[in-house]
Amino acid sequence: MKFAEFICPEAIRADLAAVDKEGAIREIVQALQEAGRIQAKEQENIVKAILKREELGSTGIGRGVAVPHTKHSSVDRLIGTVAVSHQGTDFDSLDGESVHLFFLLISPTDRPGDHLRALENISRQLRVDTFCRFLKQAKTPEEIRQLLDEADNHQFGS
Repeated sequence: MKFAEFICPEAIRADLAAVDKEGAIREIVQALQEAGRIQAKEQENIVKAILKREELGSTGIGRGVAVPHTKHSSVDRLIGTVAVSHQGTDFDSLDGESVHLFFLLISPTDRPGDHLRALENISRQLRVDTFCRFLKQAKTPEEIRQLLDEADNHQFGS
């Protein structure tokens, strides 16, 4: 599965302002709502679902990366976005480090395969140091979108 299949380009954020986990999740979910990918009336429920998933264990997987995700009945297809925090966000990461890269996913409750394929793609790409380094340095949503396209086209050797 490629980023182009689930990342909402209009919701990409290149300079996340949030300094903590809940703030980051709220800001990224808000970006998806502003892009028209989730309904405003479902926004708070989605934030709560993601936070509930975080209670099971942080999705701050280390090396400055977090992949907050949930399944939610209000979406009919897998959606996601990317956000970069240049100052770093406290996310209770497994390695205790601040998070700079966020990949947020929301999938329908009846499509676990899509959810797993997207997580697998994200995980595979995040093992490529060059990709992560360039993403962390990206200053605009367009730069982030270009890097995702390059990853989709295997230009980082993944």
